[in-house]
Amino acid sequence: MAQQNLTLAEVEAIAREAHAAQRDKAGRPYTEHLAAVAEGVRARGGSDEQIAAGWLHDAVEDDALSRDWLDTAALPQPVKDMVLALTKRKGEDLEEYTRRVLATPGAKLVKEADLAHNADPARLAVLDEATRTRLTAKYAKVRGLLGIPDRAP
Repeated sequence: MAQQNLTLAEVEAIAREAHAAQRDKAGRPYTEHLAAVAEGVRARGGSDEQIAAGWLHDAVEDDALSRDWLDTAALPQPVKDMVLALTKRKGEDLEEYTRRVLATPGAKLVKEADLAHNADPARLAVLDEATRTRLTAKYAKVRGLLGIPDRAP
């Protein structure tokens, strides 16, 4: 008998627990970012699989959940593929990373929601100027490589 896939509520609970001790660069609970990305995916018309990937998009990269966990988790293969596509690898340049995101069905929309939250002026405003400037340029470059237009000011 086939294993039943995790529900979105279960994926959210797993992501919240896995990232519970983490804080973002501004000192906020990291789970706020995950919730914003998942909501951003939903608001952009994303599927339940894309929303699940939004909850899990940083789990492997941040070592909150292992690659082995992801490989064996009761998740549809497209969710696993998106999470792995969104996982930046050590030493990987942005061009290689964005090519993989673009090549993986559904991943671009999740990355768009991630970038939108990361580049939120309210989030960036609490960072020191050097960090804010560096991240603003990085996010703009990634949007350009992915073909995502800049947001209106």
